Amino acid sequence: MPEPAHILVVANQTASTEGLMEAVRNRSRQGAATFQLVVPQRPHGMHKFVDPHDSGYEEAQAVLAAALPKLTAAAGSEVTGAVGDPEPLMAIHDAINLGSYDEIIISTLPRRVSKWLHLDLVSKARGVGLPVTHVEAAHAPEADRRQAAAVGER
Repeated sequence: MPEPAHILVVANQTASTEGLMEAVRNRSRQGAATFQLVVPQRPHGMHKFVDPHDSGYEEAQAVLAAALPKLTAAAGSEVTGAVGDPEPLMAIHDAINLGSYDEIIISTLPRRVSKWLHLDLVSKARGVGLPVTHVEAAHAPEADRRQAAAVGER
């Protein structure tokens, strides 16, 4: 029996979205796989510049706690998780350096509000030499929609 594929899943605000659940279900149907969710920390305000590694950890832990049971159900086996570096590409590199992965699934907000897409994260992640699947959320979470409307991005 072949070794299961090891899949790195990278998400934050979209970690519990139906699109990501469907991507995990589809990948599970293709063959045996294990999944590890990495949620990059998301510092706010001045913490982005002053101490990004010391901020956003609790929020990322809450995202993990909410998403892991849903992802486990979608995968049909236990999904593990960890909080990652605030810079999502560094979180991917750290995970790859610490583990052995065969594929990456990146889940982002919609293009109009996604900082990760504006940073070209998906293309940069392909640079590590692993196949990358990109899942774009159908819509932003409610708080992000309100923020986008406030700045006229809607």
